[in-house]
Amino acid sequence: MGEKKSRGRRLEKKKEAQVVDEEETSNVNIPNTFFGLVDSNEIDYFKQAESTLNINSFESDEDRLGFVASVLEEANGKELKLVTNQICSKLMERLILLADSQQLKSIFTQFSNHFESLAFHKYSSHVLETLLVRVAGLIDKELIEGNNEMENLFKSMVNELKPHLITMIDHQYASHVLRLLIMILSGKELPSSIMSNSVLRSKKSKIARKMIEIKDNEDFNRSFQTPPSFKDELKSICEIIIKGLDQTRIRSFSIHKIASPVIQLLIQVEGLVDRERSFWHLVFDNSDEVVESEESYIEYLLSDPVGSHFFEAIIKNDGARPKYIERLYKLYIKDRVLKLSKRATTGVYIIQALLFKLKPVEVKFILDQIIPKLTELITEQNLDLANKLIDASISQKNYRRDEIIDQLFLKFVPNYSDDYEGTDLLENVLQLQGSTLGNTRDDWPTAEERKRALFLEKLMEYDYKFIICSWINFISLPIERFIQMCFHGVFSHVVEKSLLVESNESKQVQILRKRYLNIFQGHIVSLACNSYGSHIVDRLWDFTIHLPMYKDKIATELMNDSKKVKESNYGKLVWKNWSMELFSRKKYDWKVLIKEQESSIEQVKTPIQLKMEKLAEEKQRKDEEAEKAQAES
Repeated sequence: MGEKKSRGRRLEKKKEAQVVDEEETSNVNIPNTFFGLVDSNEIDYFKQAESTLNINSFESDEDRLGFVASVLEEANGKELKLVTNQICSKLMERLILLADSQQLKSIFTQFSNHFESLAFHKYSSHVLETLLVRVAGLIDKELIEGNNEMENLFKSMVNELKPHLITMIDHQYASHVLRLLIMILSGKELPSSIMSNSVLRSKKSKIARKMIEIKDNEDFNRSFQTPPSFKDELKSICEIIIKGLDQTRIRSFSIHKIASPVIQLLIQVEGLVDRERSFWHLVFDNSDEVVESEESYIEYLLSDPVGSHFFEAIIKNDGARPKYIERLYKLYIKDRVLKLSKRATTGVYIIQALLFKLKPVEVKFILDQIIPKLTELITEQNLDLANKLIDASISQKNYRRDEIIDQLFLKFVPNYSDDYEGTDLLENVLQLQGSTLGNTRDDWPTAEERKRALFLEKLMEYDYKFIICSWINFISLPIERFIQMCFHGVFSHVVEKSLLVESNESKQVQILRKRYLNIFQGHIVSLACNSYGSHIVDRLWDFTIHLPMYKDKIATELMNDSKKVKESNYGKLVWKNWSMELFSRKKYDWKVLIKEQESSIEQVKTPIQLKMEKLAEEKQRKDEEAEKAQAES
C-alpha cells in the first residue's frame, strides 16, 4: 500500500508547522524555562476561583478583597506555574487587577529572576503586561509618598530584560511587553488592553479579553509620573538596541508586522534621551540628494500596508523634527502626490499625515493636486481623505473651500439642484440599505456605521448647504424609516446634528424647515421616552425658534400624554427642558419664555468658525513646540 498523501489544508498546515518549528529552533536566545504543571486538584480550585471573580457576586467590596487575599494565599509559591497555564493565567490577571499595593509587590517579587521567560511566553506575557500597568500606578503613588521601593524593583526587572531586547523586538509576545516597558519609562499614556485602537495588545488578544470579560481598571488609559532614574533606563535601552542594529535590519524591522510598532515607538521617544535621534538617522539617510537604497525603501513604505502605517506614524509623531519630514517629502513624495493619493490602502495615508506637518505653502500645493480630483479619490472604504482635506483647508484659512464643497456634492449628491428631492446623501454616505437600521434584535451600530455618521455630521458642520440637503433627504424618506433613524444609536446623532438654524434664514429655507418639522408630528412622545430620541426632542426647542405654532404643537403632544412622558426617565428630562409645568399651568408665562428666547438669540459662531479657531490655536501650539525643539537642538 502506497504512502498516504497529505492534501489541501492539511498539507498547508503541515508546511506552516514546519516553518514554525524552524523559527523556534533558530531562536536559540529565547528564554523558555519550565515552571512545572498545575495538578488536577489545583486546576479545579483555581478555575472555580476565576469563575467566582468573573461573576463578581460578592455582597461587598470587603468580601471580594477577602476572597482575593485567600486565593493569593493559596497561589503563594505557585505563581510561576499558574501564569504559564492557559486557564490559571486568566485568574492571575484578575487577581493582579484587584490586588492592593503589598499584594502587587509580593507577586512582582515572585516573578524576579524570571521576567525574561515570562515575557516570551504566550500566556504569562499578558499577565506581565497587566502587572506592569498596575506597577506604573504604584510607582506614581510612591513618588508622592517619597518611597522608591517599587522603583528599584522595576529597574531590577529592566536589567533582567536588557540582554534580550533585540530578540524581543519581533517576538510575537515579548514585543508587546517591550513596547509597554518603553511607554512606562518614557511617561507615555498606557493604552487600554481591550479597545480596538489600542497599541497594547494584538487584535486577537483584545477580542479574547472581551470574550472572557476581563476589564481594565483605572490604571489604564492614562499616564503616570516617572522618577528621574527612568530616563536613564530609557537611554540605556535605546543605546543597547541601537548598537545591536544596522540599517538593513532596522529597515527590515520597520516593515515587519510585529516589530514595526516597536521601531515606531523608539523613534517617538528617542528625543527624550538622545538629541542626535540615532534611530531616525539609522532608518533614514541625511543626504540632500536622492539616495538609491533609501528611494527603494521609501517606495516600499508607500506601497506596503505595514510600511505605510509605520511611515504615517513617524510623520504624525509630534517629536519629529520638521526638517526631517520636509526632506523626505521633497525628495520622494512631492512629485507624485496625486499618484500616491490613489493608493487607497497605503500611500493616501502618508499624504493625509503630511497635510498637518508641512509648511503652509506645501500644504496648499498638496490641496491643489487633490481637490480637482476629489470625487475620484474618495472611495467607500476611504472617507477619511475627505475628512482630512476639510481640516487641512480650514487650517489654511478655508483654502479652496467652495471647490471642496462642490466636489463633495458632486460625489454624494450628483443631482443636487434648487428643485432637488431625494435621499442620495443619506444612502451614499450612510449606506442605509443593509445597515442595522430597523433591526429588532440586540444588534448595536457597527464601527463602519459610526464612522459614516460622523462623516455626515462633519459635512453638516462644514457647510449649511449639507444641513439643507439632509432635511430634504429626511423628508423624502418614508416616515417609518426616518423614525427608525431617530431611535438608532448612531444615526440619531445625524438627525440631532441636522437641527440647526442659520441666523439669516431665507423664506424658502424657513418653508423647508416647516416641512421637516411636520414629519416629527405624532411621534414626539415616543421620541421623548427614548434614550436617543429624547435628545432630538430637546434640540427641537431651539429648532422651532420663530415658529411658535410648531413649538405649541410639540408641547401639546407632550401634554396630551403627560402620564407616559413623566413615567419615563428620559421623558422627565424632556418635560423639564421644555418647561412643561409652565405650559400646563401658566401658558402666558410659557409664551413669555418663548419671546425671551427669540429676543435673546445672538449671532452665534457657526461650527466651521469654531473649528477654524480651534485648528488655528492647535497649529500655533505645535509651531511653538517645533521652534522650541529646534532651538534645543
